[in-house]
Amino acid sequence: MPSRGRVSLTRRAGTVPAKGATVTYCLALRLHEGLVFLADTRTNAGVDNISTFRKLHVLQPTPDRTYVIESAGSLATTHEVLDRIDRDLRGTDGRPSLATVDHLFEAALYLGRLSREVAHEHRTALADTGADGTATFILGGQVRNEPPDILLIYPEGNYIRASDERPFLQIGESKYGKFMLELAIEARVDLGTATRIALTSMMSTSRANLSVGPPYDMGIYLRDAFDVEQYRIEADSPLLEQLREAWERHLLGGIAELQAISHEELVVELPRALSGSPRLR
Repeated sequence: MPSRGRVSLTRRAGTVPAKGATVTYCLALRLHEGLVFLADTRTNAGVDNISTFRKLHVLQPTPDRTYVIESAGSLATTHEVLDRIDRDLRGTDGRPSLATVDHLFEAALYLGRLSREVAHEHRTALADTGADGTATFILGGQVRNEPPDILLIYPEGNYIRASDERPFLQIGESKYGKFMLELAIEARVDLGTATRIALTSMMSTSRANLSVGPPYDMGIYLRDAFDVEQYRIEADSPLLEQLREAWERHLLGGIAELQAISHEELVVELPRALSGSPRLR
């Protein structure tokens, strides 16, 4: 488990919310020791309108429960969902809230209901402009003595759990960083190694898609701790540079160790129509 003294991360800082559409990448890993969360902060409403907004949110409404919410999709819907969560937590009329549910899956259903209600209320106005008001969430954490878990909540309000075979979830631009998370699970890594793999997954995604980028927000939850260590990783963090250099060095080293491929091994019989094409050199 990475502690504050062993991982050189900068404590999180507040950012100004940006209005507009967002393309993001958020991930969550479930391991025996606990949970790892990582989210980028870049929002993109056009090539000339890029800003940052926090997409990882930690809530502890009572001492016996802790939640981490990651969001992708409509920024406006996410804002209103979070405001409604806060309203319900402050309410004194006995309304359902994240403080009253008995299980994490009930919290997922509650969050999904809020998201669906917000999107539905604005659907007509958004349809007139061709905008999509839906949002997708990852909800993780622990309620009472239940094991920590992570769930993905769809815009329709239903959810899925991370499986035992692939105990990780992604939302947003997920395809570029998926391989690294699969590697973490197959290798059965510890929580400390998982944080580095999560960061490498995020870096791979940001290199492939400019709509994903730093600062990155990380949350680390230890089983039964009911507290989340939160970090803000800036673009100029020495840790990111060290990880990038190590990744590129080992990747190139691994390629160099591959067996040489001969010309004969690459030659395939082409269709007659292509027989006049230049030979592969």
